[in-house]
Amino acid sequence: MKSIILDEPGAFRACECDAPASIQPGEARVRVHRLGVCGTDLHAYRGKQPFFEYPRILGHELGVEILEVGENDFDLKPGDRCAIEPYLNCGGCIACRRGKPNCCANMKVLGVHVDGGMREQFVVPVEKLHVSKTLSFDQLSLVETIGIGAHAVNRARVQPGETVMVIGCGPIGLGTMAMAKAEGADVIALDMNPSRLEFCQATLGIEHTIKADENAAEEITKRNFGEFPTVVFDCTGNKDSMRQALHYLSHGGRLVYVGLFIGDFSLPDPEFHKRETTLLSSRNATSEDMQRVMRYMEAGTIDVKPWITHRVTADAMPGEFESWLQPDAGVVKAVVEWS
Repeated sequence: MKSIILDEPGAFRACECDAPASIQPGEARVRVHRLGVCGTDLHAYRGKQPFFEYPRILGHELGVEILEVGENDFDLKPGDRCAIEPYLNCGGCIACRRGKPNCCANMKVLGVHVDGGMREQFVVPVEKLHVSKTLSFDQLSLVETIGIGAHAVNRARVQPGETVMVIGCGPIGLGTMAMAKAEGADVIALDMNPSRLEFCQATLGIEHTIKADENAAEEITKRNFGEFPTVVFDCTGNKDSMRQALHYLSHGGRLVYVGLFIGDFSLPDPEFHKRETTLLSSRNATSEDMQRVMRYMEAGTIDVKPWITHRVTADAMPGEFESWLQPDAGVVKAVVEWS
């Protein structure tokens, strides 16, 4: 069985490994067809991913086919096409007991804390499989990406007709915009990169796009009837952006940090308090978030086909990966084809 292992930063190794052992009740053996390359994978390749140990098989954005399935309560069967929910929660900690498995205190994420899907086959708990009879493997591999945005939008309790702003137009920002728009919100996109703003307009129909510069605050209010948005999502993971985001928020608004910054940053308390700001973080996604994404994708409300800007076979992937780190490569989402 072919696998690709990241031995250390910058060093992939292709190898032949043993196929998965026999499965147990509550498990399924799956064949990987598509794998989306995430920012987490790129950070690990650079040696900048926290809570990460080498060697590791990367990959958690997956479109798979069930080959074999043990006894289960989900009516799963061989041949089913699935997206994978890659968050292996313990089920017993306080977060899990309170219905928040996405922030389990003992979380193990495929491709980060345990080996992921950059291999032909592997075994996964059946409750982490989400079946679709209509979505392609390409589409299924992007469900988890959009699920991150779905969870953030749900955390913020976005309402139809509400004006929200998403800072950062990478895949997580795109997913957040797509879900906010699907839920009926009026979306403003903010980014430093004009080409990413153009991409938002072309693929998501985001009418209001603003370049992140010294005139951004004025442009935001100009396009929102003199007011700031009631919800701001920061999807950048950049401390300067995360600090500035507060200044784009209306009084009484909700500020949601979706992107993760590894370190400390501060907020000006007078600005924070005078707004009576609701401050939220958003981590991972739940089963319900992923199922909601799949319903929108199946209905054609969210179309991810244009998001896949780079495509490569598994054999060619190690030689292409380095190039995806370059800003001028124009990568939105790279997909690896395993079969």
